[in-house]
Amino acid sequence: MNWRSIDAAAYDPKDPNPWLALQLDQSLPIDESAKGALLRGAASWSRHWLFNIARPFFFVFLLIAKIFRGVSPSFPNMNTSLHRLIYWGLKTFASPDCNYLILRHFHIGTEILAFIKTNAGAPDVETVPLRPRTLKDLEDNVFLQHDLNIFNFIIQLNLSLKKQGRELEPPEKLDFSMISDGPFDIEPTKKGLLNIIDVQTAVEAYTPLYALLLPRNDFIRASNSLQLDETIAIYLARLLGTDYHLAFIKNGHPMVPLTTLQAGYRLMMHGLDCEGLHGWLREMKRRGASTPQAAALVR
Repeated sequence: MNWRSIDAAAYDPKDPNPWLALQLDQSLPIDESAKGALLRGAASWSRHWLFNIARPFFFVFLLIAKIFRGVSPSFPNMNTSLHRLIYWGLKTFASPDCNYLILRHFHIGTEILAFIKTNAGAPDVETVPLRPRTLKDLEDNVFLQHDLNIFNFIIQLNLSLKKQGRELEPPEKLDFSMISDGPFDIEPTKKGLLNIIDVQTAVEAYTPLYALLLPRNDFIRASNSLQLDETIAIYLARLLGTDYHLAFIKNGHPMVPLTTLQAGYRLMMHGLDCEGLHGWLREMKRRGASTPQAAALVR
């Protein structure tokens, strides 16, 4: 079965289409454009065949990169080359859906952190907003800065709260002004003859390159950052006065770090977690949840 066969009118109880079930499912508050891009990628030839054929080679490549970085943890640092290679690879081989999801992810992360910062009353927390419009924008250190943002945010937020002698708690009034309720300003990428790679295959391909071209500490930090979804979700729960969204955060708590060999899969889960969190904030904004008491009633 494939994405093109999804049609509710063709539903057959004796042979239900699994992609139709996922398309109709509303258990995650995920944006419909993101859901469509994810499902088209999951149902694609690239994900079903190329991913499974290439994955063993990616795994061996990752092991070689880890061994190399065990011997030479800091040299060479080829961060600029890595970002240029990512841009070229996505432009040349990735599907428009893959590129859309990757560009979209940075906008989502920027808005989630901005929501916490504003509603936590911590104006001294500083991160770099990331809103890439085009694939070319990714060359500007976007991937590494994304990882730095999350760790710097957590460190600075908690130092700020400690300095003020208080804990994270619901504000009197919630501010959703930074949460977009519409399409992000992202330029669609073109569909060339070679643009067939789905997002999960692309992620698996780039993971060993990340390990090889970045210093060891940068790669480990990037891998461990993927488990901070639960930390961020807990911060949101304290601000919103509801823990409903914790039910769909599945990346595990970072105090028990997972192996970097699982980084590709966890990066996909990280993307899904962030989509769910942003979608949940957007849903509360739409329903006018201006106070933590009102947010707790949103289901």
